[in-house]
Amino acid sequence: MKKQAKHSDTLDSEITVFDIAKPNKPQPKTQNRHAPRNVGSEPGAKEPVGLRIIGGKFRGSKLQYTGDNRVRPMKDRVREAVFNLIGPAIKGMHAIDLFGGTGAMAIEAISRGATSATVIELHLPTASMLKKNLEALNLLPICNLCKTDAFFWVKNDAEHPPKESPWIIFCSPPYEFYASRREEMLAMLHRLYEVAPVESLFVIEADEQFDLALLPRVPDAKRIRSYPPAVIAIFSRE
Repeated sequence: MKKQAKHSDTLDSEITVFDIAKPNKPQPKTQNRHAPRNVGSEPGAKEPVGLRIIGGKFRGSKLQYTGDNRVRPMKDRVREAVFNLIGPAIKGMHAIDLFGGTGAMAIEAISRGATSATVIELHLPTASMLKKNLEALNLLPICNLCKTDAFFWVKNDAEHPPKESPWIIFCSPPYEFYASRREEMLAMLHRLYEVAPVESLFVIEADEQFDLALLPRVPDAKRIRSYPPAVIAIFSRE
């Protein structure tokens, strides 16, 4: 059952709080072993959108984006709402963006107080664009750009950042991964929940077909938001 959230900001008409207790909800299909791997981006006719940093010290900075069909940047207004939900808790955290794309999530996190970031991007042309975005803001000294597959990165403890401070983990994959690579997605998130420092935050972007009850920790209803087609869930490592 969906309930309209009561908020005073400009996104009132677009925010929905979800009741994730849905016993009759059909489960996603199991993973198809022959599903295409995340091997890179797909050039297409999608028009590039204007991307900018919304808040913090880099507010207004523009980011490069080519319009590649496999890169799905979070819309500015949705990103703003997400970081408003996170609030000052982000200060001092290390940001991890599992599916880096343009780097907007990690850059926004640093702009608002995160001290450093790890950004993971498999596709080399996209990683090259991401690097330019980091270079433009002189962030390479505090950002580790990993040109690898997020699923492999999570399994390699040696690649993980230090646990001296909490992490904020952004997971915004192609939506179809929650169906075609469902078991891998869940294993990745559960693994990160196990190894993340206490008080780390997880920011998960999925669509309405994904059952949020499968996450390592069921998010509080106050931290589940719908911006169709996206559903955003935020929960902490306790």
